[in-house]
Amino acid sequence: MWVGVRQRFQSFHADLNLTQDQINDGLGKSKSVCQSLERAYYERSSDNPPGLLVGSWGKWTQVRPPRDVDVFFVLPWDVYYRFEQREGNRQSHLLQEVRSVLQGTYPQTDMRGDGQVVTVRFNTVMVEVVPVFVHQSGQFTMPNTNDGGRWKIADPLAQFGQINWIDQATNGNARTLSKMMKLWKREQNVPLKSFLLELIMTEFLPVCQWGAYNHFYYDWLVRDFLRYLLAKVNSHVIIPGTNEVVWLGDAWKSRAETALGYALQACDYEYRDLTISAGEEWQKIFGPRIPIHV
Repeated sequence: MWVGVRQRFQSFHADLNLTQDQINDGLGKSKSVCQSLERAYYERSSDNPPGLLVGSWGKWTQVRPPRDVDVFFVLPWDVYYRFEQREGNRQSHLLQEVRSVLQGTYPQTDMRGDGQVVTVRFNTVMVEVVPVFVHQSGQFTMPNTNDGGRWKIADPLAQFGQINWIDQATNGNARTLSKMMKLWKREQNVPLKSFLLELIMTEFLPVCQWGAYNHFYYDWLVRDFLRYLLAKVNSHVIIPGTNEVVWLGDAWKSRAETALGYALQACDYEYRDLTISAGEEWQKIFGPRIPIHV
């Protein structure tokens, strides 16, 4: 029984990991963007500009191929005080200034600045940079241009710490399963943000009886995560380090229900060693990246 599960999910896992070239490309482009801002705001250029990888790159949950690299660029506090003296949407003014600086370095590159980020669209990957101000606590003040503009607190180090702790306690499953479910989101256009899937994963694995087991149990882990996820419909999660409450809603419910139906059928096929039939069901969830033949 279950002769194909381990090999299938080991192969699937390996296929999700970035290549070294993709890693080098993302790191190089994000560093270049930060160096451009360092020259403008610090009047220097160094090999270690004051930037911090956040999002999937900061938590090591990137899925191949990467679509974007999220970066916090730390500005001097005198920039904050300069913008606080302005009228109107100060946060939008800050993003537009950062965009203007980067436009001078990358005049041929598509660029926009809205919401909370300035996006620099390179040919291979986007760099989404957020100008921030760092506190002694390790938290950051960042701009949000929506609804007239406001400052908000972010704590990416707390988010990293949470997924890292759970990952170490569960045999590396927090990052691996997060990548798999993020591919599901990508393949099936699930309207649920990736970082929310990661947070829910850190809730799920410690209460799952096989949460720390190896790839041989990944059919059950995927199935049971989808069940756990559906129990979160119209509930909320709390962002680590900030106590910010994010409402999950139910826009993604039907896609999760559909995926659970496929997972239940796939698990039955895996139990009966109908490996090709199981692979066909898994592909209805994850697309062609998970192998049919094992």
